Amino acid sequence: MDKTDEQILQVLRQDSRAAFVEIAAKVGLSEAAVRRRVSNLVREGTIKRFTIDVDEPQTATSAITYVSVSPSAPTADVSKKLRSVKGVETIYETTGAFDIAAIIKGASISEVNKSVEEIRRLEGVLKTETTIILRTIR
Repeated sequence: MDKTDEQILQVLRQDSRAAFVEIAAKVGLSEAAVRRRVSNLVREGTIKRFTIDVDEPQTATSAITYVSVSPSAPTADVSKKLRSVKGVETIYETTGAFDIAAIIKGASISEVNKSVEEIRRLEGVLKTETTIILRTIR
């Protein structure tokens, strides 16, 4: 991946529906060259999916749950189990005091709490710490 690919990715991060012609104008390439580069980025796995970012209703609740994994359990195995927990949107394997950070979303604090309780029961989870997100600033 070169600097031009990074520029293309930056445009797509801002608007995943941007037309190839629009991207081409912003990065100084032809539409065909941008189409080819995006196709390559998808094929190589750099771009995993094109998605939208929906404005959550004011009543929705989000949290970050930090998870410590037992030394006897592989972190990757616990991360895979987290994917099946309702409300878990994103999973990050991290360094520091905790092994995993998971973003959880629910219609209420009660719903988020159910997800956290389910995470605590997963095999390999040693402890959790959860922080409720008050506001997202973009």
